[in-house]
Amino acid sequence: MRICVLISALEQEAEKLPQKMGLKTDAVIVNQCDRDSEEELSYRNRKILLINNTERGVGRSRNLALDHAWGDVVLFSDEDIVYEEDYHARIQQAFRRRPDADILLFNVRVNPDRRTYWNERSKRVHWYNCGRYPTFCAAVKLERLRESGIRFSTLFGGGAPYSNGEDSLFFMECIKKGFKVIAVSAVIGTEKTRKSTWFKGYDEKFFFDRGVLFHFMYGKFAPLWALRFVLVKGKVMCREIKRYKALKLLISGVEKGKSLCRE
Repeated sequence: MRICVLISALEQEAEKLPQKMGLKTDAVIVNQCDRDSEEELSYRNRKILLINNTERGVGRSRNLALDHAWGDVVLFSDEDIVYEEDYHARIQQAFRRRPDADILLFNVRVNPDRRTYWNERSKRVHWYNCGRYPTFCAAVKLERLRESGIRFSTLFGGGAPYSNGEDSLFFMECIKKGFKVIAVSAVIGTEKTRKSTWFKGYDEKFFFDRGVLFHFMYGKFAPLWALRFVLVKGKVMCREIKRYKALKLLISGVEKGKSLCRE
């Protein structure tokens, strides 16, 4: 099984990333910066394709990396992930154990205040709980993904008009098209602490953008998910903005999502 890591980076000395991240497999690095160029590197006898690109947006970055990917399985990644010494072997072993899976979601250590999931055991992931998983935990069978035609949204995520959500939409679209998505307990890496490129606190934009995302994910049921979100997450997220106002912002975002779909 040949694994290719697809790395989205922003204004990095990208040629240093293979060493910093502990890569042991092939990789495509898309570095969004002030120039356009492409070159092939070699690290530990592995092929590394480095693409410097002036466009912005994590969805654009991941799509560009996908366009240039090769191998059997692609592992999505960011510039701040440091991999375990045997991450490639753990991925290969997990796919051998679950050959029926199209996507495997692995554990990646993050700061407790950023943790949205942790897999204690292997389990199936469905449309109603795929939103908790970040893209950088996902390994996907490349041929299956290309056959499906699924792409990352360029409306959501760092550098895009609306805040994070491109990963949730990606997993949702995969599940809708029949992908079998399995969460597994293997740990493959650690996220280094850094300042978020998009999160500025639970402010008005956060709730509005989340409403836009809910429309794209849940359609006519988006208002119910907005209400659920406020009821379940309000204790933590509604300290500065009260729940009633947060719900109004979410619903306004849902309406914006509807208008975007009509355009």
